[in-house]
Amino acid sequence: MLENQPLSLYIHIPWCVEKCPYCDFNSHAVKSSIPEQDYVSALIADLDADITRFQLTERSLHSIFIGGGTPSLFSAQSIKSLLQQVLNRFDHKDDIEITLEANPGTVEADKFIGFFNAGVSRLSIGVQSFSSDKLIKLGRIHDSNQAKTAAKLATESGVTSFNLDLMHGLPNQSIDNALDDLKTAISLNPNHISWYQLTIEPNTIFHSKPPKLPVDDILWEIQDQGVKLLNAAGYQQYEISAYAKSGYQCQHNLNYWQYGDYLGIGCGAHGKITDSETQKIMRTVKVKHPKGYLDVNRDFLDQLTEVDESDRPFEFMMNQLRLHKSFSVKQFQTSTGLKINAVLPKLEEAKKKNLMACQVINNEEHWLVTKTGQRYLNDLLELFL
Repeated sequence: MLENQPLSLYIHIPWCVEKCPYCDFNSHAVKSSIPEQDYVSALIADLDADITRFQLTERSLHSIFIGGGTPSLFSAQSIKSLLQQVLNRFDHKDDIEITLEANPGTVEADKFIGFFNAGVSRLSIGVQSFSSDKLIKLGRIHDSNQAKTAAKLATESGVTSFNLDLMHGLPNQSIDNALDDLKTAISLNPNHISWYQLTIEPNTIFHSKPPKLPVDDILWEIQDQGVKLLNAAGYQQYEISAYAKSGYQCQHNLNYWQYGDYLGIGCGAHGKITDSETQKIMRTVKVKHPKGYLDVNRDFLDQLTEVDESDRPFEFMMNQLRLHKSFSVKQFQTSTGLKINAVLPKLEEAKKKNLMACQVINNEEHWLVTKTGQRYLNDLLELFL
C-alpha cells in the first residue's frame, strides 16, 4: 500500500545578478528592482493553493529549502516574513532544517546574521571554485577572497550548518587544480561539501559554445583522489555528490533521494505529493516566468500530472540509488504502492553484474549499490527503464 511520505517544501527565487554560462536552472538576471513583497505574497498564495489542492492541513513539514537563482539577493526581512507565514501553516519540529542558497558576491556579515534571525538554520554557499580564472570562465560574480569571506561569515552567523558548493572537471582544469580547490574548501571547515562534476546541459551558453573539458581519465583521477581527501578530513560521502561530517547530512535533499514528498512553490518549481487515500502520486510544475507567476489573474499551476504505476519503479530507483545506503523492501513498497516483485528480476540482474548487493537486516531484505554500481550508475539505472 502507498503511504504518505515525509513532506518537504522547496521555494524558488528566480532572480540572480548574472546568468552563468553552465546554468540550466530557471533563473533570470536582474534588470531592475526585485518585487520582493509582491513575490512573497505570491509564494504564500501559491502555497495555500497547494495545501487546499492536496488537503495538506494535517501533514507536518519535514524541511524547507530556498533555492534559485540567488535567494540571498532578498532582504533578511523578506525571508523572515516568508518563513513566518510558511511555518504558521504547518506542524513542524522546533529545529526544522531551513536552508537558504547564497552567492558569495551578494552577502555581508549583517545579511547572514539577518538570515539566521529570520529562521534560516543552514546556508548553502555557491563557491564553485577558488581559482580566479575558473570563476571568470564560469561567469561567477565573486572572487576567491569573497568566497573565503562568505564561509567565515557563515561560521560566525549562528546557523547550525553550512554547505560549500564546489565543481570539478572545469574547463582546462588539471588534477592539481581541482584538488587545490577541494583542499581550500576543506580548510574553511564547512559541515557539508557538495562536490560535483561540471556537466554541459542543453539550453546553456556552454552547450552552444562548449569549453574544453578534462578527459575521462583525468576526471576519474580527480574523483578518486578527491574522495580520499574528503574522507581523511572527516567528510563521508552519502550521495553521489554530497559529503558531510557526522550528523550534518542535508535532510531536505535526503528526502528527495528517498522518494519523499515535496511541495514546490515559486517560478517553475516542481513538486511531488503522495495521497495514501487515493493511492496516487501527483507531480506539479508552476508557471515558469516571473511576469506570468506574478499575474494575480493567473493560476500558479502550469502542470498537474499523475505518476503512472509503471513509472514509479524507475522514479524510485533514479532517486534512491544516488544514496550510499541500502533501501528495504518495505520502503520500496510504501513509497511506490507496488510489491517488490515489480523490480525483483531487475534487482537480481543487477546483483549478478555486481552493481547491487542484497543483505538481510532484521529478517528483511535490503538492497545496496556496490562500489562498481556507484561508478557505473547510469548503466545500473538503465536496467530499470
